[in-house]
Amino acid sequence: DMKVNTAQFMALYAWYSWPNVVLCFFGGFLIDRVFGIRLGTVIFSIFVCAGQVVFALGALFNTFWLMEVGRFIFGIGGESLAVAQNTYAVSWFKGKELNLVFGLQLSMARIGSTVNMNIMGWIYSRVQDLLGYAGPSTLGLALLIGGVTCLFSLSCALILAYLDRRAERLLCKEQGKTGEVIKLTDVKDFSLSLWLIFVICVCYYAAVFPFIGLGKVFFIEKFRFSPQEASAINSIVYIISAPMSPVFGLLVDKVGKNIIWVLCAVVTTLASHIMLAFTFWNPWIAM
Repeated sequence: DMKVNTAQFMALYAWYSWPNVVLCFFGGFLIDRVFGIRLGTVIFSIFVCAGQVVFALGALFNTFWLMEVGRFIFGIGGESLAVAQNTYAVSWFKGKELNLVFGLQLSMARIGSTVNMNIMGWIYSRVQDLLGYAGPSTLGLALLIGGVTCLFSLSCALILAYLDRRAERLLCKEQGKTGEVIKLTDVKDFSLSLWLIFVICVCYYAAVFPFIGLGKVFFIEKFRFSPQEASAINSIVYIISAPMSPVFGLLVDKVGKNIIWVLCAVVTTLASHIMLAFTFWNPWIAM
């Protein structure tokens, strides 16, 4: 509808990611020393809501730079909100049960991604039928409707703040903290294994998320799928990870050997990408 090219489309992902290169490092500090977990969660949720609204308005008025601003605002809150979620988790759960809790968190996130991939097209079609035409206005209204989930997230943050405050009063427990004290000089003390984990995260994210962002177009162009089929197969990663994340979290809790699990995940992902790139096998196999 807005006649953007691939580079512009992927720039929307980049504008989300750039603020998190810095802000995630300070997210724990802001939660511990400035806002507190409850207020911090609400503030970051507000950034997410505001970013989605600005992004949708950019589409509504056919103003691409405004969409980029919206994604930047969304990014300011998005990953820092994940830090707040993890802080709540470690405040309420201890020991080995944390892997299961983190798996459930990831599962809920993947359910949201799956619903988004498969429902937003339908919402766009309904808005188009209502307005009688396609274009930036239709896209903007569809994005505003999708932004209702951000309002729901903000509502949950407010409810969680109330429940955590109530628990603090009844159980005489302290407000959750990350325990992070930022010292840039600590970087020199990072072990080799930690740096390798950083490398794995960077390379893995660089391989997976850009592919998912462009996956629909890839499946349409290479395998001649319809848009609906392409959306369905592109979301299969999230459909599988939604129920399996807590299962694997439980398995890691019981079995241990975290490095072996990481190695298996990396090798499996590499094999999947090789099949998609160099063969014409049914992509359902690789995905």
